[in-house]
Amino acid sequence: MSSGGGSGNCACALRSCRAFSFGTISPMTTPRRARLQALPERASVSQLELYFDLVFVFALTQVTDLLGVQTTAQNVLRAVLVLGVLWWAWVGYAWLGNVVRADEGVMRVVMFTATAAAFILALTIPEAFEDLPGELSGPVVFALGYFVIRAVHLGTFFVIGRNDPQLRRQLTRWVPSVLLGTAFLLIASQTEGWVQIAFWIAALVGDYIGTYLSGQGWRLRSPSHFAERHGLIIIVAIGESIVSIGIGVAHLPISWPIIIASLLGLTVSALLWWSYFDTAALAVEHALSDADERRQIHIAQRCYSYAHLPMVIGIVMVSLGLKKVLNYAGDESHHTISDPLYGVPLFCLYGGAAVFVLALVYSKWFATHELGIVRLVLAGVILALIPLAAALPAIASLALLTAVLGALIGYETWRYYEAREEIRHGHEHPEPQA
Repeated sequence: MSSGGGSGNCACALRSCRAFSFGTISPMTTPRRARLQALPERASVSQLELYFDLVFVFALTQVTDLLGVQTTAQNVLRAVLVLGVLWWAWVGYAWLGNVVRADEGVMRVVMFTATAAAFILALTIPEAFEDLPGELSGPVVFALGYFVIRAVHLGTFFVIGRNDPQLRRQLTRWVPSVLLGTAFLLIASQTEGWVQIAFWIAALVGDYIGTYLSGQGWRLRSPSHFAERHGLIIIVAIGESIVSIGIGVAHLPISWPIIIASLLGLTVSALLWWSYFDTAALAVEHALSDADERRQIHIAQRCYSYAHLPMVIGIVMVSLGLKKVLNYAGDESHHTISDPLYGVPLFCLYGGAAVFVLALVYSKWFATHELGIVRLVLAGVILALIPLAAALPAIASLALLTAVLGALIGYETWRYYEAREEIRHGHEHPEPQA
């Protein structure tokens, strides 16, 4: 996967510009610039990729709104399924943007096209399961939007791999899972209820399991770019949880309960950020960078493409819980300050935090073979505290979760101080001494 030097003469340069090859092309400046440019090994996320992610900010807001319409177990399942589809659409372009530069040549057109399709997908999230009165079928438009995103992604990858037989074989093995996933979504659009949910599950199983079984012949050019890309989407999800805090009380007059609940919710978001970015994400990134080529693909798939989905799901579930607590704290016409949070919102608040922590534990374990026992215990404690939290006022149940997460961060910071310093600064080059 290394890039060679520039061509020795003009004719060779022009041939390199016309065809992208993983082993022979390097970023070039010629009168006819390469249509597809290989991503440098030490690349950063481009502004165009951040622009693409803006659609997912909106999409996550739509999912949270979908959860808020009916706080039932079935609706939570629907929201999780929608997140699974959105995530797989996003993941494909994270891999694509790690092979070629997303902001150069025709890749700009590809990214803008995918952004447009993703935006239509996000617009139809409220109708992904139940069509609203109107001219077009929401579930059908959602399924077709997903198909366009996947088709553009797959077609671009085939163009990229035209001089890479191994990648083309990988893509050929992968095609059935793409077709299977989109076909089941189209079938689901013609059904309703639990039958519809069953087809959605079949679509995701076809996509996720099919991708895993298709092989490991993918390409990863820049581990740092790949890790940064996924870290930013975690920021997007945490940011959406902060938005939920504000939206939950935007129409209510400010009060002390709202201020207290808002600060507690913001602290929970900060603790989730800390638990991911302080050392866990860095440890996995270091393992990804230090691994050989085959191991890199395994870590990229398992720790990022798969394990980051439950992290995002966990954050979105916490967002719903935070939104409900803020509503309890400020909406005196429907609740009192002593009313407990219960049912699905409480499970989302506590269960979402536990899911997030467990996904972090798995990701770090797979990459580094170090099992986070403390975090495993913490996830169990969070789930065990749900009956107690159900008996407390809503703000108190949020304060309890904040205290438990804060205790984890405080303990890890004190107990593993030297290990944290090694992970955070051990890979840095020392400053020259005067």
